[in-house]
Amino acid sequence: MKTFLVSYDLGVPESSSDYQKVIDYIQSFGNWAKPLKSQWFIVSSKSCSEIRDDLSNLTDFNDGILVLEVSGDGWATSRISSEVTSWMEKNL
Repeated sequence: MKTFLVSYDLGVPESSSDYQKVIDYIQSFGNWAKPLKSQWFIVSSKSCSEIRDDLSNLTDFNDGILVLEVSGDGWATSRISSEVTSWMEKNL
């Protein structure tokens, strides 16, 4: 299993149901953390391109998606919840 950083910028006009489709997909991985508003960490056996393609199928042509594989201890945070940083310590 690998850890990925998923970030998105849903263009306008968007509704809460558009965001909910993306959120439901991300939370379906089970092991996730949400450090910032439109940014998530997930653990998956999928590849970056598979996750990107899945999200592309849930979003519109004017929506931006970024998926990065992340690992290791090369990270730092400021004013991120202890719940998220604990998740990062265990999963990165």
